[in-house]
Amino acid sequence: MSTASQLPELKLKAIGFVRNGINRGSARQKWEDVISEIVINPDLQDALDNLDEFSHIIVIFWTQRKSADLLPHKLHVKHNPDLPLVGLFATRSPDRPNPLAKTTVRLLGRQGNVLRVQGLDAFNDTIVIDIKPYLPDYDSAEGAKVPGWIKISP
Repeated sequence: MSTASQLPELKLKAIGFVRNGINRGSARQKWEDVISEIVINPDLQDALDNLDEFSHIIVIFWTQRKSADLLPHKLHVKHNPDLPLVGLFATRSPDRPNPLAKTTVRLLGRQGNVLRVQGLDAFNDTIVIDIKPYLPDYDSAEGAKVPGWIKISP
């Protein structure tokens, strides 16, 4: 592979879906308070063994947003014209060339092939692609910096 035009298309397999009753078009959510269930394919249930020993997990999911052909390359941060116009990849906009999203959530419990989590910013029936345990020493970058236009909340 020597040019971007030669990059292959990828095929992903869903491992489950989100169940939380929050649909597109619902009132704006305070996602950190939302309780969701992640229903994993029953064939993968034993792959969840010991996951409930972790307090947090990382959920990778497919947002099913706009077509990549319609995406702007630049946008205002949080769609606020008072904030800088930046490149798409400098934002957390859910509209991406590949609508993948990643969220670290609190794992509240597991029952069989169902994980109960808090803080997942995904709508009902969203497809889950992967789950990873959150490892503080691995997943938190020491000395990370962000631009001044990012507001960090405690």
